[in-house]
Amino acid sequence: MVEPAERPSAAGQRLSAPDSFGISTLEPGHRPPAQTPPGRQVSIRVQMLDDTQEVFEISQRSPGKVLFDLVCVHLNVVEGDYFGLEYQDHRKMMVWLDLLKPTLKQLRRPKNTILRFVVKFFPPDHTQLLEELTRYLFALQIKRDLACGHLICNDTSAALMVSHIIQSEIGDFDETQSWQHLLHNKYLPDQDAIRDKITDCHRKHVGQTPAESDYQLLEIARRLEMYGVRLHPAKDREGTKLSLAVAHIGVLVFQGYTKINAFNWSKVRKLSFKRKRFLIKLRADPAQSAHHDTLEFAMASRDCCKIFWKICVEYHAFFRLFEEPKPKPKPILFTRGSSFRFSGRTQKQIIDYVKDTELKKVPFERKHSKILSNSGMTPQSSSFRTHVPKESAMSVQSSDQPDSSRLGPRGECNGSEDPPGATSNTNGFHDEPTAPKSDPTQSKQNHNGGGSASDHQFLNPESPGSEDSPLGSPLVVVNGNGSVNGPLVVNVGGQSPEARHLAPLTSPLLTDAGCIRNEDEEEARRKKFPTDKAYFIAKELLTTERTFLNDLQVITQSFQSVAGKDEGLPDSVKNLIASSYDPIHTFHQGFLKEVEQRLAQWEGRSNAHIKGDYQRIGDILLKNIQGLRQLTVHLQKHSECLVELERACRSSRKVEAVCRDFEQQRVCYLPLNIFLLRPLHRLLHYKLILERLCKHYPPTHEDFRDSRAGLADISEMVLQLQGAMMKMENFQKLLELKKDLTGIENLAIPGREFIRLGCLSKLSGKGLQQRMFFLFSDSLVYTSRGMTPSNQFKVHGQMPLYGTSITECEEEWGVPHSFTLLFGQRQSLVVAASCASEMERWVEDIRMAIDLAEQSSSPTSDLLSTSPTDNKLSEDGGLEVESEDELCGSRSSLERQGHRGNTTVHVCWHRNTSVSMVDFSVAVENQLSGNLLRKFKNSNGWQKLWVVFTNFSLFFYKSHQDEYPLASLPLLGYSVTVPAESENIHKDYVFKLHFKSHVYYFRSESEYTFERWMEVIRSATCSASRPLLSSRKDY
Repeated sequence: MVEPAERPSAAGQRLSAPDSFGISTLEPGHRPPAQTPPGRQVSIRVQMLDDTQEVFEISQRSPGKVLFDLVCVHLNVVEGDYFGLEYQDHRKMMVWLDLLKPTLKQLRRPKNTILRFVVKFFPPDHTQLLEELTRYLFALQIKRDLACGHLICNDTSAALMVSHIIQSEIGDFDETQSWQHLLHNKYLPDQDAIRDKITDCHRKHVGQTPAESDYQLLEIARRLEMYGVRLHPAKDREGTKLSLAVAHIGVLVFQGYTKINAFNWSKVRKLSFKRKRFLIKLRADPAQSAHHDTLEFAMASRDCCKIFWKICVEYHAFFRLFEEPKPKPKPILFTRGSSFRFSGRTQKQIIDYVKDTELKKVPFERKHSKILSNSGMTPQSSSFRTHVPKESAMSVQSSDQPDSSRLGPRGECNGSEDPPGATSNTNGFHDEPTAPKSDPTQSKQNHNGGGSASDHQFLNPESPGSEDSPLGSPLVVVNGNGSVNGPLVVNVGGQSPEARHLAPLTSPLLTDAGCIRNEDEEEARRKKFPTDKAYFIAKELLTTERTFLNDLQVITQSFQSVAGKDEGLPDSVKNLIASSYDPIHTFHQGFLKEVEQRLAQWEGRSNAHIKGDYQRIGDILLKNIQGLRQLTVHLQKHSECLVELERACRSSRKVEAVCRDFEQQRVCYLPLNIFLLRPLHRLLHYKLILERLCKHYPPTHEDFRDSRAGLADISEMVLQLQGAMMKMENFQKLLELKKDLTGIENLAIPGREFIRLGCLSKLSGKGLQQRMFFLFSDSLVYTSRGMTPSNQFKVHGQMPLYGTSITECEEEWGVPHSFTLLFGQRQSLVVAASCASEMERWVEDIRMAIDLAEQSSSPTSDLLSTSPTDNKLSEDGGLEVESEDELCGSRSSLERQGHRGNTTVHVCWHRNTSVSMVDFSVAVENQLSGNLLRKFKNSNGWQKLWVVFTNFSLFFYKSHQDEYPLASLPLLGYSVTVPAESENIHKDYVFKLHFKSHVYYFRSESEYTFERWMEVIRSATCSASRPLLSSRKDY
């Protein structure tokens, strides 16, 4: 070995001026040249998250960053800064490898030390992990934490998480295979007690890919209180046993496994330690006394304090800073305090780098998965090592049998030092994409001790020595020079990027339109994901069926559970609802499973070997529509359920309060009566889907015959039930308006029909005043929004339509878009609309309502009656002013939904628009749901959401399995367009929603879904045509 020449002495060298090795001052993704002579090569063993072990050779003088970079390059991890290397030191304590210090100065016995590559920083939301590989590694970490008992949770959450792990490993549920897999693999310490729960959950994941299973696993895990928490024992000043931990939000305090306190980074002024005492200095609260702003915790030793303080420093820098902190200049004569600092990219730098860098997605192998998720790979491409290595024959431990002593307590993943006034860069739900459009891989370089950097290294996992081969596989040794020791190696570091085949994307939705693909990748993608229009029609059936089943569960589970505990609701009503809706719910559960299975086969995701042509959906629709016809007797009772429930509410205030309180629950995101009519509305959806299928298929297509037969059957059912359906829709709307109005009695009476509601300006002695108008078939009522806690509209006046005339009076009063209503010889009403189109709609509907009133034999005596108190309301009564921003704020958080402050009536009031009964009926037919990517006006990332369109609003979920929406967006008043070229949205299938300064972009997965979303949203933002109104009045 040739010793390097001695370098000349530099200024300050005798005073221990530090060398600059390992400090990254370059752009993200680049590596600094090594400053240390190569020296002797040392072998370091690292255990991966799948429990395989790899040996890396580094220089004895190289810093920890060189070893960490070798591991990241070996795994092809772009977002490697979320991870770290931990080991057990000579004090039997788990510590993190310092990336700036020489590795061998930290490892006293490197030959006998095994470093573990594990997750170090747990982000608050897994959607901030932009690569599928990163999410897979996080899923392995969750799997390990569950097996070791670190991730404490209830049995339901544990069973659900294990079911997703099993789905990713063996695929769709098979009773024998799943049972045997659970017998031979240990995922929980007390797994046998909840084995039945696990299998029940696994049954529901039909067609779910391994990538989707990882996503769902992380979605559940991140909601747990112990997610990413590593406890450090401590005591408070009174000697009470506690535990300290750190997370992205700050320092946490636990008593047992219960979090009792949290100190947010914004409240922490300084973190320090002195001997065995860990000190948290808080910022003074102006509202309270400035004293007692320092909290003190006693830990087992000074070393324990220092370990926890270091991880606090790193956690704070990673999540709160925008860039890596610069090193402090080292004083020449005196030093004070620790020079330790965070080394690496912050979370913001990682996210920005992955977003801004066009890197190709590379295939990888899931060690424990028996599903060929990378079916598009050619034999050549599958030989490249791009992910977690397969388990070798010389692996020490198997992940299926975790050993608590092997995994042991790890160093806590937390941190903060003296927090500067930096703001958090993690926006969680709003700004970060749920799933990437492409999985880029960062160009990492290997560094040896001498400082030379090699090209990309791809190792071969598909050799005869892999786990699928009886020959076994030796440990693969990678050294710092980029060479590989061992017989099973293929070095393709110099190969052109075009020669590396990419794996097909996990979903068509996640395709990055701006990514350049080669022909082989496009062909693989076409083979895996259908592009036929019939496939997307079938997928629309699947997505809307999931939403419909969730809506049914609001009645069959949530409401019946509440009603069963209330003695005020008559048993006859309870039994009527149960007997009418439970059979429908059971039937649609089976229907949904059939559709999910067919779509999984259509996409090639199912491991069930079904023979024959499965790229069709008409046969399943025909079979289930024929089964649904047998349930017509139950469907006919749904209108009776609505009437009987309303009658029970009228007769008992207690029942009315129960229904009102239930509507305030988050699961009841729509008025309760709408859920009662959902099964009737679903028949219309089946009819429209079958119409599109029949229009798409040529008569010679094998699925055309089944689709046409199903269309004939469903059309007959719709025709049979449509009369009752129209009456119930009108009755339901009158009941809803009754809740929004105060001072009205007997609104829902036989013969009265709702026609239109909206905002108009009424001309009075004080000028134009905003009023809310309600047009019925026999009268016109105008109201204002009152100051009541319930946010109801107070009645100011009413006008019977019998004997009323209407004239346009824009020239007479000088008010644009105004018209006059004249009743008799003395009473008149002058109102103005917001625009000419609004005036035309109102004038046409009022004239139609007057004609209907004139056709009756005599003036109706069932006019609206108000109480004496309400009749004394001042015409110029005070109005509660609320801005559009306040309305959006109330709609964006469904947790603040109380007191009916966000109904359609209130949206029309704030956005100065109107909506008719025809619009409501069209909205019933134009319901849609599915995955969309959402982007805000000033954000860079796209966020994957499950979106449901219904009742003139978009409701946003993390996934279709969520019980209630996280946010909603009412669309009345919005415009839907395609982004202009100047907006720099260089993606396909993107539409834009905008209202005043509010702008949202949504991206769909295909041309068909793009057109469908545009169609249904336009139905909510544009009023229905008049011919439809005439046809509707026949019922």
